[in-house]
Amino acid sequence: MASTGNDIAITPVDRAIERLRAIYRGWTRDTSVAQMRSDWDAAFAGCPVPVRCEPASAGGIDGEWLVPANAPRDRAILYFHGGGFRIGSVASHRDVAARIADASGCRMLSINYRLAPEHRFPAALDDALIAYQYLCGQGLRPADIAFAGDSAGGNLVLAAMLAARDRGLPLPAAGVLMSPWTDLTAAGASYESRAEADPIHQRTMILALAKNYLGKDGDPRNPLASPLHADLNGLPPLLVQVGDRETVRDDSVDLAARAKAAGADVELQVWDGMIHVFQMFPEIPQTREAIASLAVFLRNHLHIGHERAPQ
Repeated sequence: MASTGNDIAITPVDRAIERLRAIYRGWTRDTSVAQMRSDWDAAFAGCPVPVRCEPASAGGIDGEWLVPANAPRDRAILYFHGGGFRIGSVASHRDVAARIADASGCRMLSINYRLAPEHRFPAALDDALIAYQYLCGQGLRPADIAFAGDSAGGNLVLAAMLAARDRGLPLPAAGVLMSPWTDLTAAGASYESRAEADPIHQRTMILALAKNYLGKDGDPRNPLASPLHADLNGLPPLLVQVGDRETVRDDSVDLAARAKAAGADVELQVWDGMIHVFQMFPEIPQTREAIASLAVFLRNHLHIGHERAPQ
C-alpha cells in the first residue's frame, strides 16, 4: 500500500525504544527487584552468534566464557554488564558480549558481579577486581587482558583500573566503554540538553539508581564510584562510544576530556541519533559499525591477528 504524507516512518531506533518501553511499562512500585531482573534477562535473551558458551567461576564470582572459533588461549576480554548496578547479568548481555567477542576474535569472560540494593558499593568493584586477578592467576599477563563494559559496566571498567593502579597492580592493555556512567551526581549538561531526546534515562531515575548503589549515606563523588571525579593519571588506552541522544552523553564527553588532559590515549566516538548502549540492539544498523570499531581497537591492543612486539 502506498504511504501517505501523514505516515511516520518507524526507524530501527524507534523499534529499540519500544522494546525498552515495553519492559518499563510492566513495572510498578510493587514490582520486586527479582522480577525486574528476570524481565530484563528475558527481554534480551538469546545468542545467535556462533561462540561457545562455557560456565565459569572467576575466583568465586559466577561468570561465563564466550569463546569464538580459533580464539587465542593467551588473550582475554573481561566484560562488565550494565544495568545501573541494580539489574543486568551475564544472560541479559550475552548477545552483545558475544558479538564483541566474535568480531574481535578473542575469548571473553563475562561476570555476574553483585548487585544493589543487596550488595552496595564497593561490592561490584570488589568482584571486578577479583575477576581480573583470577585471569592474571590463570597465566595471562595484564598486557594480554582488556576490559570492556556498558553503562554501569563502563563505570566498573574505569573504577577497576583506578583501584588496581592505586593498589600497585599492573593495568590491563586497554579498555572499551559503551555509554559509561561515570558521574553518579548526574551533573553533566546533557541531563538537561538531552532530556527531551532521551526516551528513557532521565536525571531523577539516574539519581535514584545512584542512591540504590551507594546507600543513603554514600558519597556520589567518591572517585571509585564516580570515576569522572578521580585522578585519571596512568590509564591505558580507552575507546569510548556514546549516543548523541543520551542524557548520560556528557559522562563520556567529560571523561574523555579529563582523561586526555591527564595524558591518556582516548578515542571518543559520539554516534549521531543513537540511544543509550545502542550496541545491544542488533536491529539498529549502526550497531554493526560500532562493534566493528570496538573489535579493531581490541585486536590492535591485544595484538590479535598480528605478531606482538618482543617482550
